[in-house]
Amino acid sequence: MRLIPDSRGGALWRFALAAVIVVVFTAATTALAGLMEFKQIARYIAATPAIKHARVVIPSPGNPQTILILGSDHRAGAPQSAANTDTIMLVRLNANSSTINVMSVPRDLMVQIPLPNGLSETAKVNAAYSIGGPNLVIKTLQQNVFPELQVNHIVDINFAGFRDLVNAIGCVYTQVDHRYYNNTAYTDYSSIDIEPGYEKLCGTQALSYVRFRHTDNDLVREARQQDFIRDAKDQYGQANLIANRDKLLKIFGEHTQTDHGLHTIDGLINLFNLVAFSDGHAIKQIPFPTADIADVVNGADYVTADPGAEEVAFDKFMSPTLAPAPSSGPAGAKIPSRLAHAPTAGLIPGLSGGKQQAAALPSPGMPVYVPKLIAVGSAYCSGSLGNCPAEIPTVGAYPRQYRIRSPSHHAYAAYQMTVDLDALLGQYYDVEGMTWQNPPILDHPTAVRVVGHKRLDLYLEGYKLDLVAWHTAHAVYWIANTLTNNLDKQQMIGIAASLVAARVR
Repeated sequence: MRLIPDSRGGALWRFALAAVIVVVFTAATTALAGLMEFKQIARYIAATPAIKHARVVIPSPGNPQTILILGSDHRAGAPQSAANTDTIMLVRLNANSSTINVMSVPRDLMVQIPLPNGLSETAKVNAAYSIGGPNLVIKTLQQNVFPELQVNHIVDINFAGFRDLVNAIGCVYTQVDHRYYNNTAYTDYSSIDIEPGYEKLCGTQALSYVRFRHTDNDLVREARQQDFIRDAKDQYGQANLIANRDKLLKIFGEHTQTDHGLHTIDGLINLFNLVAFSDGHAIKQIPFPTADIADVVNGADYVTADPGAEEVAFDKFMSPTLAPAPSSGPAGAKIPSRLAHAPTAGLIPGLSGGKQQAAALPSPGMPVYVPKLIAVGSAYCSGSLGNCPAEIPTVGAYPRQYRIRSPSHHAYAAYQMTVDLDALLGQYYDVEGMTWQNPPILDHPTAVRVVGHKRLDLYLEGYKLDLVAWHTAHAVYWIANTLTNNLDKQQMIGIAASLVAARVR
């Protein structure tokens, strides 16, 4: 799919919006003590006026609900024609499902937008927002994409809302897979300057990170957003959400417009009860079936999709996910709990490149381990290039030596080596080491495997292996998969199990 530049107003994020809303609603749900609490929440949400004549179907209590999430730069009272949305996302909540289903609609999807005069206009789906607001977005989706779509609630949140919520929770530690750099003075994309490694990102920087679309595609961007918001939810914790619910809901209300149903006590109780059933459920991303190549019409780039594939995707979105049977075991159970040797399928020797990376670290302040094996077709990013490959040089990005501060402000030595699997598609995996033995990313491993003499902690996302970590007496080392988890379980375990010392200090 052809990459389409943002305006300097920029694209908002897709996935982060849904999870922010779910997190805030879940916090409110578990904190509720009675009717007075609901009245206070309704007052927070009423800080901005309800969407007029919202095209929603009010659900019966307990029934599944579909929420339309819009990310926009629209502020209450401003003309709709001056507003833009780069995020159109559907969230499905179902008490009978083990997942919260999420599907993003590409902003550049070619549609026929129905106009008030009875005619239609060929345009990108996000243009419906500027022409007729959320209601026209829903009508356009129903007539072009999902004929059976019924939206129960609308949530329209703006840029500042995301930025302020991230700051309010004290920023977020997240794995930055490669160097993110762009200067808007030279391109049509928004400026960004974020180093690779395990980083603590705050408001404006976090916003730049999740909305980045300069050198990757929708799939990679959505995966990055999913990782970020999952990290936010895990790190902030339920207790903090409850303790700070008033501050979070106040921010939410100031930057969000909703349908009238969410301005009522009954509507809030109905939705919050459903969210309570979904607390702790995994987010299940349903890919939108876009074509690989964008169409060009009258000089504009469009994304197209097959109607049959859209129908299949919508059915998956609406269908509840059944919980696995207890006897089926965790994902990844097909890998034995003990292996005498590291798996080698899909891997090639990579020790020489790893040693070069280790030698390029000026003074790491810790033992440096590198894998003897790397994925077929991959190579280390090296030198001072910004992205790998890069347009503008930066200093010390590949490999990167740095110090990271914990929430208690203790500074730890760290390094990251970035491995290019497919830079054209934004696919990188990472070799990370640090003396901070218990960073938030390593909380709650899914499984443990012993390979040779190494005890490896495995972190699974669904059926994909997201991260593999290995602790020593002095430091911890991990292999982080690409944002879209392109490396399979065997490759991830094989790379991590092959870690060897390349430098003592």
